[in-house]
Amino acid sequence: MIQIKKNQTIDAVLWDFDGTLANSAAKNIAITKQILAKVAPRLTGANLPSCLQSESAYHVANHAAEHWRELYRDFFGMNDAEIEEAGPMWDGHQMLDETEVTLFEHVASTVQALASVPQGICSANSTRNISRVLDANGLGGYFNSVIGYEGLLEHEQKPAAHGGVQCLQEIFGQANGQSVVYIGDHIADVIFSRDLAKRLGPAATVTSIVVTHSGARPESWSQQPDLVIQSPAELTAFVRD
Repeated sequence: MIQIKKNQTIDAVLWDFDGTLANSAAKNIAITKQILAKVAPRLTGANLPSCLQSESAYHVANHAAEHWRELYRDFFGMNDAEIEEAGPMWDGHQMLDETEVTLFEHVASTVQALASVPQGICSANSTRNISRVLDANGLGGYFNSVIGYEGLLEHEQKPAAHGGVQCLQEIFGQANGQSVVYIGDHIADVIFSRDLAKRLGPAATVTSIVVTHSGARPESWSQQPDLVIQSPAELTAFVRD
């Protein structure tokens, strides 16, 4: 585990989106219900999975699954054919659904406080949706790059670090040797950080930070972050330009 030093020099701060910057649980539940009604009606109504019946239950399930396919299979009860049909439907439903997505407490003030350091977002969410939420909260101008799943092949999606490399290339013109902090809320974000470190080479440093405000319990994960924080506001004690 990397020893974190206060006020260490960081070249870029990269963020996850869902569960880290934004509480999108209500929107994700609404979209999932719409998709289930089309591809797996047997899992609707009285048979709706318990983890889709409240935001708190959704957060627990989401943090317990290592990736979205596992979430759909092990917690929603979908079979392989239903999962394959559901995946491509997500983007269209996401852009049409108007359920409010809110930022977590202290997110806006922290992003603004770190404005002197290049910031980016690497997420499994849609770039268009992320940008829409950021703009609605006056934060769009604080991010030098936003990389969602569009433009990435399936094998390049998180937790693979292709999006992180692309994000750094958009910020710096090249991706190697940087000192980077990546903040997430999920074991997939830790895996992403480790893969990004490998891709950037031995001269680089990638510090994995997990924020727990959406219910993450990293102590039970098979891969551990370098630092666990309860609020984004704690970041300002560790990052300087």
